[in-house]
Amino acid sequence: MNETQSHFQPLNVVSESEKAEFIRQTYLHVTFAVLGFVVLELILFQTGVAYSIASLMLSGQYTWLIVLGGFMFVSYQAEKWARSSTSKQMQYAGLFLYTLGEAIIFVPLLMIAASFSGGELIQKAALMTIFLFVGLTIVVFTTKKDFSFLRNVLVVGGFVAMGLIVLGIIFGFELGLFFSFAMVALAAGSILYQTSNLIHHYQTGQHVAAALALFASLMLLFWYILRIFIALSDD
Repeated sequence: MNETQSHFQPLNVVSESEKAEFIRQTYLHVTFAVLGFVVLELILFQTGVAYSIASLMLSGQYTWLIVLGGFMFVSYQAEKWARSSTSKQMQYAGLFLYTLGEAIIFVPLLMIAASFSGGELIQKAALMTIFLFVGLTIVVFTTKKDFSFLRNVLVVGGFVAMGLIVLGIIFGFELGLFFSFAMVALAAGSILYQTSNLIHHYQTGQHVAAALALFASLMLLFWYILRIFIALSDD
């Protein structure tokens, strides 16, 4: 058995200590991704690059479609790298690439939020996001329920949401608070699903891929909670 084959084993056949270490490593990498996101945002805003990025993204009706398409491609490539079974460096490159993509696509939303109340709205949305993320994580770990049945719901919901977003951009209509609340629910379901996968379906050596999946769900939740706070502040 070569090193790669021995390094990747289903969690249900390894010892409890190995499983615990896998989970610890996963959440450690999620924490690193969040801190990396914060550092990248600070660099972008303090250097003034963020304002150029926001200006470019908001320069035209269809620019945001290009941005979304680019982000989807980056997400696909980052996940592919993070799941590499032959290179740790490739796995970390995938996580970094995705974190960078999130930092860039968040720039306009963070700028809008900051224009309302400095950083207060962002802090409130971040705290709410962390609170919900921790709560959902506790639910999965205490019940030990397998939430893999949510996969089809999340896939269909994701396609419907993306379709509505594209139509909203093309025809210039706002999706509103109801859509944001629905997306918070979708993100919450994704966190349940990904956390369940962490316990039941990953293999040892895949903690970077698991961290990327959880980080993606966390950032989706943060995005729409922040949008809700902005919308409520605007009323």
